[in-house]
Amino acid sequence: MENKIRLYGFNNLTKVLSFNIYDICYAKTAREQKDYVAYIDEQYNSERLTNILANLTDMIGAKILNIAKQDYEPQGASVTILISEESKLPSGEIQLAHLDKSHVTVHTYPEYHPESCLATFRVDIEVGTCGEITPLSTLNYLIQSFDSDIITMDYRIRGFTRDVDGKKLFMDHKIASIQEYIMPEILRRYDAIDINVYEANLFHTKMMVKELDLQDYLFKTDVYELPPTKRLEIINSLRREMIEIFSGRNIF
Repeated sequence: MENKIRLYGFNNLTKVLSFNIYDICYAKTAREQKDYVAYIDEQYNSERLTNILANLTDMIGAKILNIAKQDYEPQGASVTILISEESKLPSGEIQLAHLDKSHVTVHTYPEYHPESCLATFRVDIEVGTCGEITPLSTLNYLIQSFDSDIITMDYRIRGFTRDVDGKKLFMDHKIASIQEYIMPEILRRYDAIDINVYEANLFHTKMMVKELDLQDYLFKTDVYELPPTKRLEIINSLRREMIEIFSGRNIF
């Protein structure tokens, strides 16, 4: 913050970033779809997800208190990390220990439907912080950590704190859109829209990749093995899937 706010006591604001990505793949047989899910399950196991969240925790200047992680059968993984800012002790004769407890969680959801030839990998990450820490600074790192075809983000601020004059503060930093915290070179790759409720300190942004390089979406298939008409058919199928996920409804 450029002009740091002088607070009375602690910063009691709670800030939560929910970050959700979808990666879509074309696998032409049921066997390839299962292989894709197994590949994703191995690539994003609980160990690698823990490393991603540990880096994220370091980026926001927090400390790890506890880690819980789990790989699931037949697929999927979850990691929860309890984090904190520095321990803070108020001055005076009566000492009350206060710890700003926060958390970072991630869950993965590989999915496929044998009739559509499409497989989807979804990642849900939530970063909940208390005090001066804001998780928005981690967005570029999160986007670049995954193959993100569709991204939805929610940022919520709850509670209030007080300045030294006793005035309630329901926000301690300026924000008009989540997009302000995403690098321009990343934004240029996506179509993005906002749905914000400023009176409630609620911010929502969703993004869908603009350009499709078909080879990036083929699993165990070379694009040059496919005739032009088949390539166009697959691209249209991928785009329809993305539009429906981006819109949150069945359209086609």
